[in-house]
Amino acid sequence: MGINTARSQSDFSIANTYTIHSDILNQDRQVHIYLPESYQSSEQEYPVLYILDGQWHFTNGVAIQQSLRVPDQLPEMIVVGIQNANPLRRTLFWDERERFHSFLDNELNPFLEGKFRLADDRILFGWEAASYFACYALLHERQLFDGVILTNGGYIEEEMIDAFDKRPLPEHNYLFIANSIKDIYTIQDSDDLANLLKEKSPKNLTWKYQQYNEEVHESLPYLALYHGLNYFYHNFNSLVFSSIQAYKDLGGMTYLKQYFQARGERFGFSTEIDNSTKNSLIWLAWKRDDFESFSYFMDEFADVLSTPRYASAYWQNRLAAFYLKHNDLDHAILYYQAGISKYPDPQRLAKMHYGLGKAFLQKEDTKQAKSQFEKAVKLAKKHADPDLAQYQKQLSQLKR
Repeated sequence: MGINTARSQSDFSIANTYTIHSDILNQDRQVHIYLPESYQSSEQEYPVLYILDGQWHFTNGVAIQQSLRVPDQLPEMIVVGIQNANPLRRTLFWDERERFHSFLDNELNPFLEGKFRLADDRILFGWEAASYFACYALLHERQLFDGVILTNGGYIEEEMIDAFDKRPLPEHNYLFIANSIKDIYTIQDSDDLANLLKEKSPKNLTWKYQQYNEEVHESLPYLALYHGLNYFYHNFNSLVFSSIQAYKDLGGMTYLKQYFQARGERFGFSTEIDNSTKNSLIWLAWKRDDFESFSYFMDEFADVLSTPRYASAYWQNRLAAFYLKHNDLDHAILYYQAGISKYPDPQRLAKMHYGLGKAFLQKEDTKQAKSQFEKAVKLAKKHADPDLAQYQKQLSQLKR
């Protein structure tokens, strides 16, 4: 293969730079490589994000890794930035695209696979001239990438789509196309590409075309890369809903179960609904004052209530108060009593006794209500509780 490599500390302090001598290209090529923070302390394999024109966009890929709550929103990834300079980049990305593809396939990938722990997910990002090569690479008979993000350009021959659609391919093949109507140089190419894909409707490709019309030619790459990664990993993270209606519109509990089943099978996660989504739906119903949904989720996701997150007077009081507000007195009493006995927080104990007293009062158990109000007053005096006057008023009304 004839690759000679040299490693140096990159100008990018976040990465190392390797100089690779390529016999195929008959030149030295610089490649920047970022390894995830957990790489040295783990034995796992990592997805790879390849960035064409690494001299410009490599730091964007690393910034997305470091600024998001990785690995919650996206998985940790190895980022590979391939240096390309004008005018050679335009030649290699079009007229000599097969040579460049061969370099990736026969020289760069063997180097990476021999040195680093790479997972199967391989994603390629290309901007402007590189977007045309990225299209070619996605549909190439030697498919190196199962996800491609391209912005400000793009072109695919019909014959390549037809050949691609006839090949037996893995289930996950994604293409994300981005542009802006303000990019008068390339917008027509992106529009034509999207129209062709719509017409041909390749069954082996999941794709999306998104316009960001406030952006210009130079400002779009970061947004495109971020949204493209989210599109590829659309079912990687937990589900969050803006409203209960949105949850219902998607299919409710059936949708949740299907989502987490597919997520688990794709990424090797548990196929059960995760606690983050369970929590968010309980909290959403509470925030929207939707007691019917709140009660449903509290019953359906009862297991999450035994996790450490809820092991506090704060949460027991909060849940009890919501039940009390909606006159579910038995549940209110249950949570107030649990908070008092299990988590006797001095700062909330008086409030919980007071809430418990209100619940008993509504059940017309004045003896228990009086006992709880008395405890609330006593604790409030001891801890200078600002709500002492309220507790005293309630107790005095009961004594009349």
